[in-house]
Amino acid sequence: MTTDDASTGSGTGGAHAPEGVRLQKVLAAAGVASRRVVENYIVEGRIEVNGRVVTELGTRIDPATDHVSVDGVAVQLDTAKRYYMLNKPRGVVSSMRDEQGRPDLRRFTDELDERVYNVGRLDAETSGLLVLTNDGELAHVLAHPSFGVSKTYIAKVKGKVTPQTIQRLKNGVDLDDGPIAADKARILQQQADERHTMVELTLHSGRNRIVRRMMDAVGHPVVDLVRRSFGPLNLGTLRSGHLRPLTPAELGGLLTISRSVDTEPEEDDE
Repeated sequence: MTTDDASTGSGTGGAHAPEGVRLQKVLAAAGVASRRVVENYIVEGRIEVNGRVVTELGTRIDPATDHVSVDGVAVQLDTAKRYYMLNKPRGVVSSMRDEQGRPDLRRFTDELDERVYNVGRLDAETSGLLVLTNDGELAHVLAHPSFGVSKTYIAKVKGKVTPQTIQRLKNGVDLDDGPIAADKARILQQQADERHTMVELTLHSGRNRIVRRMMDAVGHPVVDLVRRSFGPLNLGTLRSGHLRPLTPAELGGLLTISRSVDTEPEEDDE
């Protein structure tokens, strides 16, 4: 990051062309606002570059390496990056090419202009929210279980779930690969015949088939499972089998979280 008045020549004292691109030009190209509006943001101290508030209109940045946020929300400066939300149906494997010939994610991505990849996985019988992107850095971070991104699931399970069972899920259950506790858990609906219960679980673990294994451990096997949210993203009214680009606010939320850590990736699989 540089400012125009700081970019002067050396030796002979002659000036040379300042490095980088003007901040307002970069943010306008990224779709944040017009250059004039961005200039107001700069003067008002609403923009940070690499964690530092900038107020100089002459500020120049390198869009390839500098991180910029507006009002505390990260901005993607690379306009070639793409981000989508998919409501994955049951029966589709979370792979761009399944070696066993099962239905995979290509049916949703083949018509896109760019190649994208899934962030983490949902098992074939689990439906719901899946992020697809060509941003390897973001995918690298979000797929790591220790990153702690929260995920909310709606599970239809066998039997009548009691408040005591919900408390047990929140206190933690022992599984083969160690104990696990839900961040939140609640009963959504009990069927009149008590054959099934709808349960909502929120957790940040990325361990394999974790919701199914937790419910098995408390004696209520999962019949149907949907992931409704992933970090700041929520399925909302997106229909099963449909794909849409993330909104600027959704993307900003993901980028803000992903830039706060630096870890090695490890996929989740629920």
